[in-house]
Amino acid sequence: MSGTMNTTMTLGGHFTYFITIFLMIAGLFIVIARGNLIKKLIGLGIFQTSVYLLYIAPGKLVGGTAPILSDAFTVYSSPLPHVLILTAIVVGVATLALGLALVVRIREAYDSIEEDEILNMDAVPSRQEQA
Repeated sequence: MSGTMNTTMTLGGHFTYFITIFLMIAGLFIVIARGNLIKKLIGLGIFQTSVYLLYIAPGKLVGGTAPILSDAFTVYSSPLPHVLILTAIVVGVATLALGLALVVRIREAYDSIEEDEILNMDAVPSRQEQA
C-alpha cells in the first residue's frame, strides 16, 4: 500500500515537469508545423514559457521562506531562479517585439506572412534580375 501511495505522491510532485514537457512539445510543434510567421512566434512564446516553468518549479522549497535571516526560520528558498527568469522574461518580450516588427516588415515587402509563399517569391527571378 505504501509503495502505491509513494508512487502517487512522486507523480504529483512532478506535475510541473509534465506541464513543462507538454508546453515544450506543443511550442516546438507549432514552430515546425506552421507556415504562418505569427503562429511561429506564438509557438516560440509557448516554448519560452515552458523554459521559465522548468527553472521556476524547483526554485521553491516546501516550507521554505524568503531568505531573510530570522531565528524563526531554518529553511530558505533561493531567489536566484526567480531573478534569472525575470530577466529572461524581459529579454523574451524584447525578442518577441523584434520578431513582430520583422513580420510587419516582411508583410510590407512580400504582401504575405506565409513562409511558403515568401520562399516561392524569392525563388522566382524578378524581371529586373532577368534583364
